[in-house]
Amino acid sequence: MRRYVFPVLMGVVGVAILMSLGFWQLNRMEEKRVYLDEIEARISNASIPLPDKPEEGPHKFQAVWAEGQLTGDYLEVLAGQTGASPGVLVIEAFELPGGRRIMVQRGFIAEEARAVPRVPHAAKVEGNLHWPQDTNSFTPPPDAKTGLWFARDVPAMAAKLGTEPTLIVASKPTGDGITPVPVDTSGIPNDHWGYAIQWFLLAATWAGMTVFLLWRIRTRKV
Repeated sequence: MRRYVFPVLMGVVGVAILMSLGFWQLNRMEEKRVYLDEIEARISNASIPLPDKPEEGPHKFQAVWAEGQLTGDYLEVLAGQTGASPGVLVIEAFELPGGRRIMVQRGFIAEEARAVPRVPHAAKVEGNLHWPQDTNSFTPPPDAKTGLWFARDVPAMAAKLGTEPTLIVASKPTGDGITPVPVDTSGIPNDHWGYAIQWFLLAATWAGMTVFLLWRIRTRKV
């Protein structure tokens, strides 16, 4: 019987570890579901006036509105839209009464329409506060020749436009033929169910290999 002890021990420990990882992924799936529900609620809630000091923790995705002036100072971020030609996201400085300046992501415009003039004008902006984290160590800096940005970087864009690092992603049109690209949860995947299945399948495989090993030991000629 002594020859069975180590294989059985390894089998039990291995299956226990793999099963625990599977159940951990199920817990993560539920946590992510709750998180996504909270985001959806913030997105769809009635808009509130833009807070004096927006903070990412309590205000990310919060629906807000603000009245002021689109200044004509803007940046363009390389983007694409399904079923449309390549284009850019327009992010423009927005000045509130009293001189406070924030940024508004007005939306998408196709490449061929980039040259259309955009004059400053008064506007009421409705949308959601957002702190996108699009950049990583591989993101190139803005093109020095064209001024085109390759990802959204709130602090860097705010420094360039001379605004506070506050971004409203418009959910309604702001004019000039720019199509709003409202925030949603499509870019936040909840893949934990698939990961859980993988761990459970590995646990089943480990258990099967353990049984096979025990059978080989039992049938081995001494």
